Amino acid sequence: MKELTVELNEKSYPITIQKGLLGDIEKHLDNKRRYFVITNKTIQSIYKDFLSRFENLVVIEDGEEYKNFSTFEYIIDKLLEAKIERSDCVIAFGGGVVGDLAGFIAASVLRGVDYIQIPTTLLSQVDSSVGGKTGFNHKMGKNLIGAFKQPKKVLIDPNTLETLDLRQLKTGMGEVLKYAFIEKTTGCREFFDFFNFLKNLRAESLSGECSTEKTDTERLYKNIKKHAEQIIYTSVSMKASVVSKDECEKGLRAILNFGHTFGHSVEKITGYKKYTHGEAVAAGMIMAFNTALARNFIDKNYYTDAIKLINDYGLISADMKNFDKDKIYEGMKSDKKVSHSKIKLVLPINPLEVQIFDDTEEPLIKASLL
Repeated sequence: MKELTVELNEKSYPITIQKGLLGDIEKHLDNKRRYFVITNKTIQSIYKDFLSRFENLVVIEDGEEYKNFSTFEYIIDKLLEAKIERSDCVIAFGGGVVGDLAGFIAASVLRGVDYIQIPTTLLSQVDSSVGGKTGFNHKMGKNLIGAFKQPKKVLIDPNTLETLDLRQLKTGMGEVLKYAFIEKTTGCREFFDFFNFLKNLRAESLSGECSTEKTDTERLYKNIKKHAEQIIYTSVSMKASVVSKDECEKGLRAILNFGHTFGHSVEKITGYKKYTHGEAVAAGMIMAFNTALARNFIDKNYYTDAIKLINDYGLISADMKNFDKDKIYEGMKSDKKVSHSKIKLVLPINPLEVQIFDDTEEPLIKASLL
């Protein structure tokens, strides 16, 4: 078991990472409270026994395309029909879509109730379950409607990764890789040398220790599950460090968007259906490295090593090089971090360090796109 705390004074909360945690969920809940679990149909089918422990369940459709106002309204209706009270607590049980929606529900219904995050995907475990960003998408862009609402606790059971297919594990690694490139800038008290950890994990996977798997990629992702607790702890430690310093993204927290300004535009123009979030972010990180190299912020050696690391985790597909550059750029202009009509980009400036820039010209941004 690994534990850490997001330090936010009176809003501080614990994060517990423990294999088998779901089996002992009662130890982490208050039996005097009433809980409302929000989940999706896929999760419901996998975790029937676990969910049978709760009387109040709201089930939504599965997919990024359902992260919208209609689903928000549906959940609110169900909670009000069940006469939710301010003393009750919402539980987000699922991936990032469930977590983001449930958090915004908790911020909104009755002007605010407590909520707990129990993320079930690698993507949500290393990213969206921590930090209190909640909300949903709008036709103009991703996550344009929402609020900062910190959970009361985050409970992570790495055993849930056993239910994920290869593509779902890959999308989680898109966010994990991000931490390897921003580690020094996070100001985390522990230094993990995450970049080399992930390089070595890849090399270890090719050594034949996971020889029952058919391909290099399958061996790699089997090894990722083996080291899941450490990967999640390292990623969350960095995010917690940043959030503790900048809860509402007034400055430092924007570094967590490394690759996202590009990536969110990719998701938007493809209708949130063609690529997963992690795949889009991986493409966005390559675009950010292209921009940084063109601006002479980084040298060719670091650029080459970074691009290789992203490619080694199998997140980039050949058809990602066929984007309409004008559409990608227009999508970036709708990003919620745009200020005074200037696109803000998080760009690498040294190994493991990034910085926020708002002065990259349109021709260079377009030239950096895949």
